[in-house]
This record gives sequence, structure tokens and C-alpha cells, in this order.
Amino acid sequence: MEPGGWAVEDLPANFVAEASAQVVSGTLLGRLADVRFTPVAFRWRHSDGVVVESGTPGATWVALGQAEFTPTGTSHVYAESGEYTVTLEAVLRAEYRFGGSGWRMIAGTLAVAGDPQPVLVGEFDTVLTNGDCNANPSGPGC
Repeated sequence: MEPGGWAVEDLPANFVAEASAQVVSGTLLGRLADVRFTPVAFRWRHSDGVVVESGTPGATWVALGQAEFTPTGTSHVYAESGEYTVTLEAVLRAEYRFGGSGWRMIAGTLAVAGDPQPVLVGEFDTVLTNGDCNANPSGPGC
């Protein structure tokens, strides 16, 4: 998450997953068998009751070309200060192949949750600015 492990009350915190297709291989009846799991959706379950769902893993503010604390498709705003947790659930599609055949879809999806991660939310007052905030109210620190 951005910022790492903390958020500012009433401002967006950005959540990003890192996931890619994984293949699990083994032997079945003496022949090679593979199962491929591909992420198709992501759910961030916040302990304040909000669930943010996305078809993408999200991206950092830098990668999106956005300023810090701006909304993204995977961001969340905590309304009150406190200690929260967020749990990422990756929704996976599965396919298999047996004995060198082509990939075959398995009906349905599988949701796999990671460990809950702590988020400390606080109210922050800016004390450092870069210039006159009356002249440039959108300047850094204003």
C-alpha cells in the first residue's frame, strides 16, 4: 500500500497487488499434469467494512502519473483515525493440461486470501510548505 503501512484520515490510501499466473506441476498416472492459476480479480477487504474490487492489481501513483493521495481504482479512504487491517483476496481462474495436451478451463474461480496487513490511520497537520499557500493553495504542503 501507499504510503507503506499508514494512511491519512479522509485522504485516499493506494493499494497494489503483485500477482501473476502460476503453474503447479506434478505427475498423475505416470504422466505430466499441470494446473495454471491466473489472477482475474482482486478484492481488498478493509476492517472498516469496505470491500474494494478491481479487475486489475492496481498500480503505484508514480506508475499512474498521479500525485500522492489522489484516488485510484484500488484506493480507499478511512474516515476515522485508528488501527485497521486490510486483507487482499486474489480471485483465480484455473486451467489444466494432462500429458502434453492443450490447456483446458476449469469452471468457476477460486478466491485466495493473504494475511491481514496492519494500517495505521492518523490525522495529520502540515507544518512545512514550499511557498505562500495563499498565493498557491495547491502547492506542496498547502
